[in-house]
Amino acid sequence: MSVEQRAESPLQGRTAVITGGARRIGASIARSLHEEGMDLVVHYRRSGEAARHLQAELEARRPGSVHLVDGELLEAGGPQRLAQAAEAAFGRVDVLVNNASTFYPTPLGEITEAHWDDLMGTNLKAPLFLSQALAPALERSGGCIVNIVDIHALRPLQGYPLYCAAKAGLWMLTQALARELGPRVRVNGIAPGAILWPEAEENAATHQEMIQRTALKREGSPEDIARTALFLIRDAHYITGQLIPVDGGRTTTQ
Repeated sequence: MSVEQRAESPLQGRTAVITGGARRIGASIARSLHEEGMDLVVHYRRSGEAARHLQAELEARRPGSVHLVDGELLEAGGPQRLAQAAEAAFGRVDVLVNNASTFYPTPLGEITEAHWDDLMGTNLKAPLFLSQALAPALERSGGCIVNIVDIHALRPLQGYPLYCAAKAGLWMLTQALARELGPRVRVNGIAPGAILWPEAEENAATHQEMIQRTALKREGSPEDIARTALFLIRDAHYITGQLIPVDGGRTTTQ
């Protein structure tokens, strides 16, 4: 995209905060929003090297446009510290993308309180408290929140009851925040389907089975999620409290 094209974007000069933004879907969303002229606050926890590479890549195009913040969102005061750092970085916050997530199986009978704290914490608690912390800034800018949910918030995945419950909670939180923060702030969700199989859960047979259950019979890409996020942020001025499945038609099949 040329400088002239970027200057025409309504997102030029605005700021987005992306949790878990250093890799995979988060990084794809970061690239998409940066191309539109947005400044970025990229949060990461353990992916410091990937975060620095992403910052160098994007700042080679526009120096000073990416601020990195590391931290554990489940620590007491973690969301508040990220919110303060984000506002201090560029003086405003227009978009929050709650992307950071933890995903692993918790078969019934093996679930521990530590599993509960981790999965509910990363997928539901952290988005709630970060949204609350950034709500005043988003209200001032007339901004929006995009929550990365999951199709398994709508259709449970066997062996993952706690993860599914956490994402279902995030979907309800999306609807509730749309009511709480309207009319100044829009809040929507994206439900990825077969996009990127988690690195810690490599199982080729299960992965292929999930792909074959989609109507399109193919895996999606992080860019599919990024394009949907861009639509919700830049173009969907009269959409709030909604969830868009980006799943190749998985939720239409048995």
